[in-house]
Amino acid sequence: MDYKEEQEIESRKRLNNVLRELPDICFDFFLSIAQTTSIKTRLGYAYDIRLFLNFLVQNIKCFENKNIIEINEEDLENVTYKDIELFLDYVSIYYKEGKTKLGKDIKIKHINNEKGKSRKLSTIKRFFSYLYKVSKIKANPAQLVDAPKIHQNNIIYLEQSEIENLLDEIENGTNLTEKQLAYHNLTKRRDYAIVCLLLGTGIRISECVGINIDDIDFSVCGIKIVRKGGNESIVYFGDEVYDALCSYLDERETIDAKSGHEDALFLSLQKKRICARAVQKLVKKYARLVNPLKNISPHKLRSTYGTSLYEKTKDIYLVADALGHVDINTTKKHYVKIKEERRKEAAKYTKLRERECEE
Repeated sequence: MDYKEEQEIESRKRLNNVLRELPDICFDFFLSIAQTTSIKTRLGYAYDIRLFLNFLVQNIKCFENKNIIEINEEDLENVTYKDIELFLDYVSIYYKEGKTKLGKDIKIKHINNEKGKSRKLSTIKRFFSYLYKVSKIKANPAQLVDAPKIHQNNIIYLEQSEIENLLDEIENGTNLTEKQLAYHNLTKRRDYAIVCLLLGTGIRISECVGINIDDIDFSVCGIKIVRKGGNESIVYFGDEVYDALCSYLDERETIDAKSGHEDALFLSLQKKRICARAVQKLVKKYARLVNPLKNISPHKLRSTYGTSLYEKTKDIYLVADALGHVDINTTKKHYVKIKEERRKEAAKYTKLRERECEE
């Protein structure tokens, strides 16, 4: 069983567990979208709907004394657009019951910005649109709710000097603590190869951790990856990534991976396929030493790749293809930026009069 299949099975288990907590009418909804959405999309929908229904029973009067699994179409007929707006306000900051590693009960704080709220509203709109389409409700209150205005943040990426400093830090561990240095010799080749790969190809963290050894073809400098949405693609890498991968593979061949993880390219210290969380932590560990103000994550390394590629080529379609964007507008929104200096240059080309004014 490969990594993609393992992730699919795990997501299906999670989805089935959430569906057991939801009313039957939700099962019909998920069945209706099963052929047009990925399992991860449906899992995200399930979490959002469960949160919304819990909000209704805890905060809306006509849902008092209801258990969410008992909610039916007659109950949902009573939902108003104001209830949905109240929900969006509620998810700005809310708390859920949880447990520590030692089993102690705690309250976990969850925060949603405009993007998080917009995604949850999108889920609710699709759910109510389905209910209205199949005549389970007489009106669709969700269509009356405006999506939150999303403010575009500045793209955070590494400058060339910062990239070089980051790679130097991974190689040498100059600024690592004594405790970190104890593990550095065990992980530096792997960490260097991961960061080089992220910076040199712009792949997503999920695509990186899913790579198997056999997915690499050094004869064409290409790697087969599974893109977001499940499509396979080939990404190509340059000489520096080539050297980093070769160096790591020399070490990887000496590691006896745990059963079920023999094919994985990148391994944890437990000799299992490295997880996305571990990659996030290692990138942040080294990046803080280079620039503690930028809060660099694996996705920021992807932004660095996309920004650099666009600045060098000015080819938005090439950038979109290299990053695996299905919609070119996604690329335009995130990677086409006009620097302040270039905006100032625009003034040079603006003349109100072609001839000099006579004195």
